[in-house]
Amino acid sequence: MRMREMENKTNQEEVSIINVSSLTCIDLANSNLHQSAASLKQACLDCGFFYVTNHGISEDLRDEAFEQSKKFFALPLEEKMKALRNEKHQGYSSVLSHISDNQIHGDYKESYFIGIEGSIDGPHSDTPFCRPNIWPSHDVLPGWRETMEKYHQEALRVCKAIARVLALALNVDEDYFDKPEMLGNPLVFMRLIHYEGISDPSKGIYGCGPHSDFGMMTLLATDNVMDLQICKDKDMEPRKWEYVPSIKDAYIVNIGDLLERWSNGIFKSTLHRVLGNGQDRYSIALFLQPSHDCLVECLPTCHSENNPPKYPAVKCSTFLTQRYKDSQVDLTKKQT
Repeated sequence: MRMREMENKTNQEEVSIINVSSLTCIDLANSNLHQSAASLKQACLDCGFFYVTNHGISEDLRDEAFEQSKKFFALPLEEKMKALRNEKHQGYSSVLSHISDNQIHGDYKESYFIGIEGSIDGPHSDTPFCRPNIWPSHDVLPGWRETMEKYHQEALRVCKAIARVLALALNVDEDYFDKPEMLGNPLVFMRLIHYEGISDPSKGIYGCGPHSDFGMMTLLATDNVMDLQICKDKDMEPRKWEYVPSIKDAYIVNIGDLLERWSNGIFKSTLHRVLGNGQDRYSIALFLQPSHDCLVECLPTCHSENNPPKYPAVKCSTFLTQRYKDSQVDLTKKQT
């Protein structure tokens, strides 16, 4: 699409109403899983975004992860560039490296991507996202890697707990997603993000442009800067955007495109964006996907004779590889 056409489309799209969204809160300590599943099902039918509380991640660990993240982004650019992302996306990505649909420029954010550890000639050498991670020097940031690995493990534990409630919400067995080919050997990626607070929707400039997440679900920790917005109905004109505020001791969770495919479109993978307000903003997102060999196809409880599968079956790694490729900006080419 030519630049002028994109600008016109963006300007039309941004005549929108902004409200504060009210989302369902799921208590992971609730012993009545079926009650939680009913609440979660309604949240996923509504917009696919919800909060989780009583998750078990300590406040000290969360605070330390944010502090270490800020220390990395505060480094001089030349030091951060020593950890520049590899071809499998692990490592540092500079401002304007990512782009979303109908966006003129890249996102005004910098990020650090921590993927699945693996060796090039190891048992999962064909996994598109499995390579040794890139880590900042221990001399520069002592304890940084250890903090991130511990936080990664704890966040994965929470995601697996949510997946069991999601299974019940989809009318399958509680342990349905625990299979080895699903979450028994999942692809789990963590992204540390620093937004510069720069946005001008009329010019296609965003902290993070409108997009849906690729995988099964996202567990998001953020600071108190309220910049995240969701659009519950992407086909509405003009689009209606709602802020999602942070809640103390709660995580924001949203389902992604793969779970929407699994549910035959019943559960929503909702458009969201970050609209900067001049303040720096930090967040940590954990993206959960099934095994790279997992064949994602309509669940048996989500189709019928009158409601056949809407999406063809797709291998997880094939789907993710294309989506990640589409989201990257080639910084070696000048945009005109």
